[in-house]
Amino acid sequence: MAKNELEKALELVDSEIKKSGISRREAFKLAGLGSAAYLMGGSEAEASTELRASEATGKILIIGGGLAGISTAARLVNTLSNPDITIIEPNPKSVSYQPGTTLIASGVYTKADIDYNTSDFIPKGVTVLKDRAIDFNPESNSVALESGDTITYDFLIVAAGITLDYGSIKGLEEIGDAYSSGDASKILKVFGDSGVTSVYNIDSSVAMWTQMQKFIEKAKNGQKVKGVFTDPETAIKCGGAPKKVMYLTNARLVEAGARENAELTFYPDGGKLFGVKEYADAIEKQFIARDMKWNFNHNLIGVDIAKKTATFDKHWQEKGAYDKDLEEYEMVTKNLNVEVPFDFLHITPPQKAPDEIGKSAIGSAKGWVPVNKETLQHVKYNNIFALGDIAAVPMGKTGGTVRKQYKVLVDNLISVMEGKEPTAKFGGYTVCPLITDIGKVMLAEFDWTAKPTPSFPLDPTQERYLWWLLKVYLLKPMTQYGMLSGKA
Repeated sequence: MAKNELEKALELVDSEIKKSGISRREAFKLAGLGSAAYLMGGSEAEASTELRASEATGKILIIGGGLAGISTAARLVNTLSNPDITIIEPNPKSVSYQPGTTLIASGVYTKADIDYNTSDFIPKGVTVLKDRAIDFNPESNSVALESGDTITYDFLIVAAGITLDYGSIKGLEEIGDAYSSGDASKILKVFGDSGVTSVYNIDSSVAMWTQMQKFIEKAKNGQKVKGVFTDPETAIKCGGAPKKVMYLTNARLVEAGARENAELTFYPDGGKLFGVKEYADAIEKQFIARDMKWNFNHNLIGVDIAKKTATFDKHWQEKGAYDKDLEEYEMVTKNLNVEVPFDFLHITPPQKAPDEIGKSAIGSAKGWVPVNKETLQHVKYNNIFALGDIAAVPMGKTGGTVRKQYKVLVDNLISVMEGKEPTAKFGGYTVCPLITDIGKVMLAEFDWTAKPTPSFPLDPTQERYLWWLLKVYLLKPMTQYGMLSGKA
């Protein structure tokens, strides 16, 4: 983003903040945005959060060169006097701004707005190997690479993100595993011009905007159409995204004067619209006001693209036999396959750790890398840490979560390098700027208490234009100038 564009964005946000009775500086302070001073014209030194210099030494290996990996590497470079850091990353476009895919899919952004060259963000002195880690031997502190090489480490950081498990859905087996950025050829081939879409890959988001416009055109021409939006049984990155795309589809239909001809229905596997009650209640009211429907406890298990039907495993519990000793009924899970026709289908694919990591010696039975949820240190290997989407922590697979995690991880890693116990703690902070309309966002912030933890003295359940400006104009440059420099 050019400097003048950033200044214009700051002016927009500034004017809106003033309407809320908060100064710009106080707003950024409340939000904990470490790069605020830099963005507002201060020096880079003023913007950086206080880092303690350390003489600790050791060979640090980072698996994954996305937002989590690069931010962590940058902060280590800023902190260690003599850093020795290597990143393993096969994708030259790994540092994309993934929160922008929903905006691409709705015609607000273009691909060029979020697609970066990873090389532009590599911290000085850090070595990057264009390779993939395929096997881990934590007992010998070594990692086998796809190229056939083996690399050793003193300390390992796993920041490899997640895999999109399209292949587990019947009818989409040809896609197999996919990723948020990089090759989308299999996704695009299988989806074709069918109305089937997904915001979870950059290129499929571009295709989604095309499919959304065709869907809207049908409704505009008087055809009664059905939009179906899924949310799987697994943990997913950005838990709000499946709802965001539904809100944005609704907004574009309203804009086209075609909303009355479209039925929009959300099919989540779970039994809530959001994990935090206050936000769930607000979303329910928003859904009702927009005539958006939902059916809980429906997990997508199959797609027939030719027939345009989605098959869901509808599940519920019923009372079974009565246990006299426990004085309670056994609860029995019931299942029923339900076929749902669609004209437009947004798939949120099941998600998992890459198999080469999740099923390795540093993985776990559930696939994620098991770490202490506060220190982010591996539960078995003291010289291994993990953060971001791949870490087995409750909630929090968002960029906003990483912004809190990577500082904790660096502090704790340096403590371990210095022969001390890790004491820094991650409190579970998660932020989800939930886009509810073109020009409106509900800023959902929370932690492991599952209660709202707003950074601003404003009702967090209200949709606001201010948060739209923050989401669309400021979060991206704050990521670029702040997190990826190890300072925000």
